[in-house]
Amino acid sequence: MYPAEIVIPMKEELTDNGFTELLSSDDVEEQMKRSGTTLVMLNSVCGCSAGTARPGTLMAVANTGKKPDFLTTSFAGFDLEAVSQLRKHLLPYPPSSPAIALFKDGALVHYLERHHIEGRSAQMIAQNLIGAFEQYC
Repeated sequence: MYPAEIVIPMKEELTDNGFTELLSSDDVEEQMKRSGTTLVMLNSVCGCSAGTARPGTLMAVANTGKKPDFLTTSFAGFDLEAVSQLRKHLLPYPPSSPAIALFKDGALVHYLERHHIEGRSAQMIAQNLIGAFEQYC
């Protein structure tokens, strides 16, 4: 598990911008039962998370007319129970972090795995997410 002093500032980058943390399997299951759209930013300590995934996600949310009903996050390597439960909802995709998922009424409708994030700019990630928001939100 990663040390809290490393993880907390990365978590706060999202929670300070309106994201709710999913910290347990119960949190995940309760969220997946909710009607509407849920964005999940599966946070990570890796460089692509800090450099493009989090900024791109925040940019998308700030620059679209259609937003997910719920903005949520869990941290890989830290929120172990929640991430394990989330990954069940992401099947058949293999574990990936960072990752960004959009669910509609509990069903996965759009997913960016790490290989969709690495090497891409925050602006590219934001545009991808804005397109998904336009389609599903």
